[in-house]
Amino acid sequence: MRAINELISPDTLRFTSTEPFSTELGSVLPEVEIAYRTWGTLNAARDNVVLVCHALTGSADVDAWWPGLFSAGGAFDASVDFIICSNVLGSCYGTTGPLSLNPETGRHYGPDFPAITIRDMVHLQHRLLQHLKVSRIKLAVGASLGGMQVLEWGALYPEMVQGLMPMGISGRHSAWCIAQSEAQRQAIAADRNWNDGWYELSAPPAGGLSAARMMAMCTYRSFENFQDRFGRRVGDDGLFNAESYMRYQGMKLVDRFDANTYITLTRAMDMHDLGRGRSSYEEVLGGMTLPVEILSITTDLLYPKEEQEELQQKLPNARILYLDEPYGHDAFLIDVEGVSRMVREFLDAICRKE
Repeated sequence: MRAINELISPDTLRFTSTEPFSTELGSVLPEVEIAYRTWGTLNAARDNVVLVCHALTGSADVDAWWPGLFSAGGAFDASVDFIICSNVLGSCYGTTGPLSLNPETGRHYGPDFPAITIRDMVHLQHRLLQHLKVSRIKLAVGASLGGMQVLEWGALYPEMVQGLMPMGISGRHSAWCIAQSEAQRQAIAADRNWNDGWYELSAPPAGGLSAARMMAMCTYRSFENFQDRFGRRVGDDGLFNAESYMRYQGMKLVDRFDANTYITLTRAMDMHDLGRGRSSYEEVLGGMTLPVEILSITTDLLYPKEEQEELQQKLPNARILYLDEPYGHDAFLIDVEGVSRMVREFLDAICRKE
């Protein structure tokens, strides 16, 4: 993987909190650094905030991985809203994670980075917003891992959020998703450079991480999408086009991501369950009375529409929208025109209720 500084936008801002951060599972980070980006201007009331929560291998650079949503009158309109996205706790794009130096030891956390949860990510985001003196979030929006954070914002800080828009996600990680994550982690662990999580950054477990990414890509798209895009066509290299695509995607992630980070974040996703440690799943959802707009992708192999329909049924003030596209789970990144329109319409509806 390239040096971490090469992967972070020069527009990235940083907030270092020297107050110890206690994780949900009982560990303590002596200090935490948060990398984040903003667009637009925070108004005098400090309440025109759109919080974007990124997915598994994403970063705070929303304008790089979701550029189609930035426009006047679109989902992210910097002339009206103050858009903010922070890199999640445990990631490798500037926020404290396995690649960070442990201030108590002077070396990278590596596999010693503590187990974290989605709730930890949201608590750290809340600490950043307190630092920025944000009074209210107009909308929290995100897909996949981002959608998990959005739902936890509704459970942890309902008084601070006016609306939630989770996309392509469930209220608790299914056995199907947990199995996919574990298979990917085992692919990393089987790499010859893996030594219980310790490895030279100049020689990471590239083969294992690449294989994990290839496995994940098979669930991010759909059968129809692969058939239409690749069929049985063969390239000049003698490989099926589908093979070449998998290899390209695998090595592309190796060039920009960290294996311990991948393990940390997928384990946090497996812990996702709005009812865990609380009264019950049904009671938690039933108590979330703020407006929720759920985006369901009809061809999603990872999070089928039945899971979003369950959320809609159990949330008292929720509506469900369908993205009927052949792309699979990644449709939220592909049909940006449709997604942008849905987000802006929900934002406008929230504003009308003020």
